[in-house]
Amino acid sequence: MVEDLEPGSADAGVPAHFGDPMREQRLLETGVGLVDRSNREVIAVPGAERAGWLHTLTSQHLSALTANEASELLVLSPNGHIEQHAFVTEDGTAAWLDTEPGAGAGLLKYLEMMRFFTQVEPREATAEIAVLSLVGPDAAALFPDLAAPRVSPVPATRFAAGSVPPQPTSLYSVRPFEGGLARRVPLGVDLLVPRSAKAAVVEKLGVAPAGLWAYEAVRVAHRIPRLGWETDHRTIPAEIELMATSVHLEKGCYRGQETVARVHNLGRPPRRQVLLHLDGVATDHPPARGTAVELDGRAVGFVGTAVRHHELGMVALAVLKRNVPDDARLTVGESAAAIDAD
Repeated sequence: MVEDLEPGSADAGVPAHFGDPMREQRLLETGVGLVDRSNREVIAVPGAERAGWLHTLTSQHLSALTANEASELLVLSPNGHIEQHAFVTEDGTAAWLDTEPGAGAGLLKYLEMMRFFTQVEPREATAEIAVLSLVGPDAAALFPDLAAPRVSPVPATRFAAGSVPPQPTSLYSVRPFEGGLARRVPLGVDLLVPRSAKAAVVEKLGVAPAGLWAYEAVRVAHRIPRLGWETDHRTIPAEIELMATSVHLEKGCYRGQETVARVHNLGRPPRRQVLLHLDGVATDHPPARGTAVELDGRAVGFVGTAVRHHELGMVALAVLKRNVPDDARLTVGESAAAIDAD
């Protein structure tokens, strides 16, 4: 039985599960499963000056990005708040940016505003390209020539340690395959395929399907944040776990860089992302995105993604004030919550 996500959901249009979400979770954590993430929105950026142009507009070092490489990037507000997050995949003729459902129009509008006289032609490409994800430890065996992701550690602050060595760009290996592009990422391998060929690619791979519920549970367990779920209008990169993958601290000027540099050099961002263990939550009614997290009756943060995990039980990624202690007994609605400090 295939169950799609409900109309009106941010993830509407892709399968929620295929009859047994817990089994699908175990498959994604012990083997490999294929997840339809074709609800992601895609922007194509062809043009001779695309790499340098994207480099100047975003948080990532992209001026040297070449064919068969990929990375992640952020678009920040002038005050350093996260406005956009996307994967960027370069195939030698264009850069393909895939982002969250509902975020593509805003990202494209910003790119079009910043074109000026640059030789780039950004366009909406969601109708052209679909994203599929092979998730699990066995995903790499299906594309053995893809190198493991190189995720750059965030260097020690200059404030604490003086000068620091140059930070390498976080890079994901890419290669063309029959039907599209394969991109090695931390949870497995993403496939960017023409929508017209999606069914044929799925059939040829022959990998057992898993729904988005299982994917989200694995994402939460790995503490990977999602734009619009673990972010709000005030979120800065240092508060959530996107610094290592999406921010280069040794590159030139870009919008919002002053906030990134100041918080990195002085430390202690105002909030932090945590994994919460929830007690007393009905398994079929996890707290909604944005639900307040309280300490002694006072709101100290919000829930991003809450899921039922096959081993951890009901858990949630949340963003809390920095001064909330690790051993605090929190509440989410009527339920108790505890921070996973590991």
